[in-house]
Amino acid sequence: MLSIPDYQIQSQIYKSENSLVYQGTRKRDNKAVILKLLRENYPSPTELTYYKQEYRITHELDILGMIKAEELIEYGNTFIIVFEDFGGKSLKHVLPQQIFNLIEWVQLAIQIVDSLGNIHQAGIIHKDINPSNIVYNSQTQELKIIDFGIATLLNSENPPLKNPQNLEGTLAYISPEQTGRMNRSLDYRSDFYSLGVTFYELFTGQLPFETDDALALLHAHIAKQPLSVISYQSSVISCQDRQQAITEIIDKIIGKLMAKNVEERYQSAWGIKADLAECLRQLQNEGKITSFIIGSQDFISQEHFYIPEKLYGRETEIQTLLNAFNAVRNPETINIASKLILVSGYSGIGKSALVKELYKPITEARGYFISGKFEQYQRDIPYSAIANAFKFLIEQILCESAEKLNQWKEQLLQTLGSNTPLIIKVIPELELIIGQQQKIEGLSGLEVQNRLNLVFKKLIRVFATKENPLVLFIDDLQWADNAT
Repeated sequence: MLSIPDYQIQSQIYKSENSLVYQGTRKRDNKAVILKLLRENYPSPTELTYYKQEYRITHELDILGMIKAEELIEYGNTFIIVFEDFGGKSLKHVLPQQIFNLIEWVQLAIQIVDSLGNIHQAGIIHKDINPSNIVYNSQTQELKIIDFGIATLLNSENPPLKNPQNLEGTLAYISPEQTGRMNRSLDYRSDFYSLGVTFYELFTGQLPFETDDALALLHAHIAKQPLSVISYQSSVISCQDRQQAITEIIDKIIGKLMAKNVEERYQSAWGIKADLAECLRQLQNEGKITSFIIGSQDFISQEHFYIPEKLYGRETEIQTLLNAFNAVRNPETINIASKLILVSGYSGIGKSALVKELYKPITEARGYFISGKFEQYQRDIPYSAIANAFKFLIEQILCESAEKLNQWKEQLLQTLGSNTPLIIKVIPELELIIGQQQKIEGLSGLEVQNRLNLVFKKLIRVFATKENPLVLFIDDLQWADNAT
């Protein structure tokens, strides 16, 4: 059991992949506290940065509806954050144990929106809203949002394309733009999508998209519409209220929160609260919710003004890219196994933004998108952009399961054969998959070049398949070296 001076640890109440959470008492004032520490004895610098950030946000800012951190303690090579304990439990644990009537459900939803609105007003994007991070005391009806490890004080972020296992946030609740596959930046409205998924689960007892396949889940967030909440007989609303709960208005509110495009979501927490408050008023006065126009009081504030990021006037070019991708995705019907597209234009005209429109269909096809960029003053480095692109591909593959990694290893060794060491000179990260290889001695420069061209084609054949199509984006091709 954890041992810390001045603290009496009572029990472990939560364990995740990264953290351990304990309930305890501070001896000097006999105050109940929650202690959170990283599981790893030697956490990475990134993990430590997240921990310090969580402490700074929750300690320095006094926000109604946000958990308060009281102390940061050095513990070996890591840190422990000491939080207040107001006697709450996460909604993930409360829901299976407590049945709400419809009025209580709407009141709870309003409390969550209030807390999130206060957080946004302080300039914070939470990025991981879900029932596990909403703590509720059913005795006092006090509610607070926790876990600000990946929260940001920036107005917006541009999430990079990553392997799903490396994405920030909880996959079942993340917004489409948080996947890094929407060619859109992330702002406070990302939390509204996660809030919509949370409400969906709170109302129906089900997640909108349930699958163990990470890529399929990302594609669902990006492109699929969930079943209407009207389709469910809610398992968390009391029986006598279920008929009332099956209401078009609740369905519309959740649907607006979960809109794929941020411009179609609610633009303010106060707009969400206004609609929920009208639901509550009707329930208390009339015993049911009748239809009304949602979003009528939803206005974007001046400090949250954003220009829509949709590409205008590029429909023909986008369709050309999609047609090319679909051609190589279905070679048996179109008889094209590979395709080259050249995108030209002045600097800053939006070439990269155009190419990133492929993110969505690539995710749907379980494909890989990799990119490399040539630099004007690095033309003496052969294959630099291609090497960087495949380094990124290998980083994605290394996050896959051990079984899948073994399959990649067997395919690579079988396909590349005795010429494997040649490609490792260009892409040394391959050794992380296939292991160290013996060098090939006694080859002339021309012979090395010819063999390298051959083995590179074979390498492409391993990764570019019908099941996992590959898109390679080379930026600033005009600065390519002769070998490339």
